[in-house]
Amino acid sequence: MRGWETGLETRPGPLMPEPLESAAIHVLIADEDASIRRACCEIARMEGMVAHEADLGTRGRELLLAHGADIVLVDEKIASGAACTVLEEMRQLRPDLAVVWMTSASTVQRAVEALRYGASDYLVKPFTAEELGTVLRRLGRRRTLDAASRGLRERLRAGNGNLLGQSPEMEKLFRILGRAAQSTHPVLILGESGTGKELVARAIHANGPGAGKPFVPVDCGSLAPTLIESELFGHVKGAFTGAHRPNDGLLVAAGSGTVFLDEIGELPLELQAKLLRALQEKEVRPLGGSHAVPIRARVLAATHQDLEGMVEQGKFRRDLYYRLNVVKLTLPPLRERKEDIPLLAAHFLERNSREMGRAFHLGAETLAFLAEYSWPGNVRELSNAIDRACNLCSGGTIEMGEMTTSIRDSWMQAKASREPAVVKSGWTPVVETLAQMEKRAILTTLEQVKGDKLLAARLLDIGKTTLYRKLKEYGVTL
Repeated sequence: MRGWETGLETRPGPLMPEPLESAAIHVLIADEDASIRRACCEIARMEGMVAHEADLGTRGRELLLAHGADIVLVDEKIASGAACTVLEEMRQLRPDLAVVWMTSASTVQRAVEALRYGASDYLVKPFTAEELGTVLRRLGRRRTLDAASRGLRERLRAGNGNLLGQSPEMEKLFRILGRAAQSTHPVLILGESGTGKELVARAIHANGPGAGKPFVPVDCGSLAPTLIESELFGHVKGAFTGAHRPNDGLLVAAGSGTVFLDEIGELPLELQAKLLRALQEKEVRPLGGSHAVPIRARVLAATHQDLEGMVEQGKFRRDLYYRLNVVKLTLPPLRERKEDIPLLAAHFLERNSREMGRAFHLGAETLAFLAEYSWPGNVRELSNAIDRACNLCSGGTIEMGEMTTSIRDSWMQAKASREPAVVKSGWTPVVETLAQMEKRAILTTLEQVKGDKLLAARLLDIGKTTLYRKLKEYGVTL
């Protein structure tokens, strides 16, 4: 490769890699030397970028506004003040701007200072074309990944109700998820039951390199060990009784798609060793077979168990844990992001309204309680509770009477703790008995369902005969 007849040093070096596949990245070169500016612009264009140049007499603010640069190469002499002042001004204009500080060998300390104040990288003059190209490619790829990650986060917010959320916990999850989707590395998804681990896995697949290829979920906890081995790794004809035909196995059949291993903690130790070898060697040996078969599928794994604890107890292989844990996503339980509950509830109500052809909304007391409920079943429990309530609701307003028994019981306990149940008998306070609480629950439910005894019995989880007998005891006729 030829050198540059400029301030860039002419040194032999390897051939430059292929340019970055992006024509939307703008680079601004600000240097007092016109020949250096032109050379840097030419290198940036070779990398597929749009290049602009400016001399020392042009104000940086005007240049940034005019060109909307993504990457700026700044010569130390262009800044009359300290590096922190120049970088602060640039950051105010463009918080995501990548700044490369160009300095001479005698003032490297100033470049280090610039890094401390937010510069992305620095180059020591005279630098080679290869050095500049490497920096531009790295920053360009980072820019492209960041843009893709932001786009994915927006699509996730808009396109999948169970992953809706504006809480800090969900924002952090979206950021990591956006980056995880861009790679082909294994991802370990942790979280309690009902937090949406499979939904996250599907989102990673749908927005990653394997989008459009098969997504194959495998529940490691629902199959016998022999069946899991055959399902994952395949078998040859006659490998075991009933194996009348060969089976490729899901790791092979998925092609360049995704295999999602749900509840990976349930995988037996002997199969963990075989899975580890498959991930390391990128090949599997079918059950009963003598030849290995290559695999290309990306592997995502999930569990609600404490895998680190299982590793310490010898119940899960340490080497497999590290192999799967290239990227780790921990889904927050719903009780830790309660500010998202009204948003999720509104989504589930809208879904039911579309399916059933009538509008639903939550009563004020119902919404207030649901926003404070602990949700041990997480988002799945909230979704099921809303679906059930919409199917039982005779009108458009969902009250506590339409909620599940566990939610109603928690509601009643919360009310009792806030308003101690005391009945006046003359001047002597008497604590409400269990029978009195039961009567109050039955009568309150009947009132909420407007006297519908069958619906009341279903909501209270008692038999119709029991309800009629109780009402007779209370002397109540409806």
